[in-house]
Amino acid sequence: MLRLSELRLPLGHPAEAIAPAICARLGIEAGDLLTHTIVRRAHDARKKSAIVMVYSIDLTLRDEAAVLARHTGDPNLKPTPDTAYRFVTRARPDETRRPVVIGAGPCGLFAGLILAQMGYRPIILDRGKLVRERTRDTWGLWRRGVLEPESNVQFGEGGAGTFSDGKLWSQIKDKRHLSRKVLTEFVKAGAPAEILTEAHPHIGTFRLVTMVESMRATIEGLGGEYRWQTRVDDLELEPTPEGHRPRALHLSTGERLPATHVVLAVGHSARDTFRMLHDRGVHIEAKPFSIGVRIEHPQSWIDRARFGPCAGHPDLGAAAYTLSHHCANGRTVYSFCMCPGGRVVAATSEAGRVVTNGMSQYSRAEFNANSGLVVGIDPARDYPGHPLAGIALQRQLEEQAFAAGGSDYHAPAQTVGDLLAHRPSVQLGAVTPSYKPGVRPTDLGTCLPAFVLDAFREALPVFGRQIANYDHPDAVMTGVETRTSSPISIRRGKDFQSVNVAGLYPAGEGAGYAGGILSAAIDGIKVAEALALAMNG
Repeated sequence: MLRLSELRLPLGHPAEAIAPAICARLGIEAGDLLTHTIVRRAHDARKKSAIVMVYSIDLTLRDEAAVLARHTGDPNLKPTPDTAYRFVTRARPDETRRPVVIGAGPCGLFAGLILAQMGYRPIILDRGKLVRERTRDTWGLWRRGVLEPESNVQFGEGGAGTFSDGKLWSQIKDKRHLSRKVLTEFVKAGAPAEILTEAHPHIGTFRLVTMVESMRATIEGLGGEYRWQTRVDDLELEPTPEGHRPRALHLSTGERLPATHVVLAVGHSARDTFRMLHDRGVHIEAKPFSIGVRIEHPQSWIDRARFGPCAGHPDLGAAAYTLSHHCANGRTVYSFCMCPGGRVVAATSEAGRVVTNGMSQYSRAEFNANSGLVVGIDPARDYPGHPLAGIALQRQLEEQAFAAGGSDYHAPAQTVGDLLAHRPSVQLGAVTPSYKPGVRPTDLGTCLPAFVLDAFREALPVFGRQIANYDHPDAVMTGVETRTSSPISIRRGKDFQSVNVAGLYPAGEGAGYAGGILSAAIDGIKVAEALALAMNG
């Protein structure tokens, strides 16, 4: 089988045009093409008046060797890579030890799944609730301003990714094609099959809910065990010649759970867990992250700016964007977690604090586009002196946002026009913010550092030249976006274990090793493999 890449056809072409295009590209007769399967579909919109679809296709040909010989040197025609997933080991029949996975987000979910598929019967702990109960609690904050600190956008089955756009792509290197394993398991669990072929696949919140339920059933069917509303309050260590290793976990239920092999997949908002680990001597370092706002525009503006006369074409869907600008003050402003056709949501997990995030459904059919508009910060410059100082900064900004929004989980908001003019907003314009429980117009300078606002004022006109109306005076900025990534890194070695606590496997976003659903899931696979190999000795 061969893989042909960069096959380009005009937008709106009929499906039956693909086979003739393959034959023309390879210089073969129609009868020489036996089968063809699309493995990747994207679009190239650099010329808005002539948008094209771009395909990668797996082929079987009557004489593949002859075709390859004629196209020697063509980087877009190669043997199809082997993307099959193979388990690195299997549990011994007499294995009685059970690894423990802390956290049921994408990383913990895939760590638990791989361990279960290898026969290790993992115990999976999560401080939150089952996904449907968690969804009701989350809507309680959005609709009534009632926060459940252990069951919200951050905590519970599915992790923070459940209430997001459900993006399933990443910039990480994936030589083993682990992303294919992730996407295949998602499809088995009910995701649309097109995520296997789309260049930028996404799922959306409602579909993620049913998928994580299906994957939970798979893990339990293989002997895994879930324990909900079970927070890990302490880590009991025992000394070793090289340092320490886990002996047991002390749980919020009062139980002491013996554990010698522990996956730590707690997500980027488990601040009390980070404090406990630091107090127990687990090596933690502060790391860079970003802070800012969610910016909203009508999706129709973004569609027209990106697709021109082709805006609204069903093969294109809602338009997305990626923006970045290096400012004179040494800061970088960039778009983060862009959600086409979505909404801005309340994402706090602590009382008396306001945090924003973005989400969208599979249809991406809501009226606004939103994105994080954030500025990079780093420990040496912005929060020196302690590994957990970034957490303190996050809390400070979130508390200020809570106060600026009226201390009832409304969020502070300011129009782009008012921000550029250095004046507080007293009313909003043509762009209706989507954030629930609601927003209050104000001055974002009450909850964000001056260097962030200065960077915005420089970057917004630049972005407006790249995307028409991006700096429109009525565009709305809602604060604050503080949880772009974990503010700490729990250092691990090449064996995926903590550098000073053997048997503890820091993983995913919370430990500083992922950024998004796909990369977190892949990290969960890698950590599960390393743990299994260690258990097999």
